[in-house]
Amino acid sequence: MLYIIGLGLYDEDDISIKGMKTLKRCDRIFAEFYTAKLKDQKLSTIREKTGKDVKILAREEIEEDMTPLKYAQGEDVALLVPGDPLVATTHSNLILEARKKNIKTRIIHSSSIFSAAPGLAGLQIYKFGKTTTIPFPEKNYFPHSPYLTIKDNLEYNAHTLILLDIKAEENRYMSANEGLEYLLRVEKERKENIIDLNTLAVVLARVGSSDPLIRADLIKRLIVEDFGRPLHCLIIPSTLHFLEAEYLIEIGGAPPDILK
Repeated sequence: MLYIIGLGLYDEDDISIKGMKTLKRCDRIFAEFYTAKLKDQKLSTIREKTGKDVKILAREEIEEDMTPLKYAQGEDVALLVPGDPLVATTHSNLILEARKKNIKTRIIHSSSIFSAAPGLAGLQIYKFGKTTTIPFPEKNYFPHSPYLTIKDNLEYNAHTLILLDIKAEENRYMSANEGLEYLLRVEKERKENIIDLNTLAVVLARVGSSDPLIRADLIKRLIVEDFGRPLHCLIIPSTLHFLEAEYLIEIGGAPPDILK
């Protein structure tokens, strides 16, 4: 049997009691961290509490080799994943392949950035549109899709949650400042007046930790601030409900005139 178990947002304490009990019963435990910040403490604590080894899998070992399924036909196997399982299509594909091989599966859910970020920002979750991710730009690679997603969402008066690129194997985590600079660069190229230095944005850092940060302000001010350790994400809000605006002012330090 294959168990896909969510690790939650930040540290080893985020895994559910149900998830920990399941790990203790499993014969083999795998983990993937290519979409999150790897914390050795998280794995060492899990190893200590379960008395079992945890093998970290590379992306291709899951997406191409389907390594967990090679063992799940005769053993109880757990795959630990950041956040909430099945948010990533990689995990959905594992479920489909398991079904084809008549391998039973079970999902054990956990907290996710998709619900935690809007909540921490005081924004109504049903007012969010499509989520987008800003990648690290490379030579001949500078997609405009994050900008276009914001544009589309604003046309429907929807907020935009923006995830920032992670290259865990290189210990590279995009900062909120880099994400804002990326959007301004796209605006400079497209000139569609979607994003500028006076656009209101929300920066969230270390969501799920004991010291999360929320800052709301104009991009021209946010872009020079230091938001501390990763992980960071951004929100570009659309028209704000007065309670959303009040929250961003009182909790996020947004300028009072956003209530006007």
